[in-house]
Amino acid sequence: MTASLVDAGAPSHNSVEWRQIDWSRCHREVRRLQARIVKATSEGRWGKVKALQWLLTHSFHGKALAVKRVTENRGKNTPGVDGETWSTPESKSAAIFDGATRLPTVTSVENLYSEKQRKAQTPGYSDNPRPSDASAAPTISRSGG
Repeated sequence: MTASLVDAGAPSHNSVEWRQIDWSRCHREVRRLQARIVKATSEGRWGKVKALQWLLTHSFHGKALAVKRVTENRGKNTPGVDGETWSTPESKSAAIFDGATRLPTVTSVENLYSEKQRKAQTPGYSDNPRPSDASAAPTISRSGG
């Protein structure tokens, strides 16, 4: 393989027109990397798998197909976590290069729970309703029979 034939590395910072992208080449390069990941997985070469996954997620072709998949489906008018939709070709091509295809990071597990959920999960929390005396507790009567 020569470098001129295989171009699966990280994208350059040169801008590209959305309509100028060779989509058949993008599909071919992504499919090739996916096939290499499957082969490395079947051989148990986990370091190679991780390296190829990184290469796929950081490659121009992988990012371009990810943006195309998000912007050309039924949910294309639904904004993402950043509240933006990419509707113009300029915004789509900019999304490939500006790192918008990265997932948001969570700083800690505590951020996954809302304040209400934390209060409900905390035993003895002052806002949790608890009966203060025995008379407020429900009673169970057993009748013989």
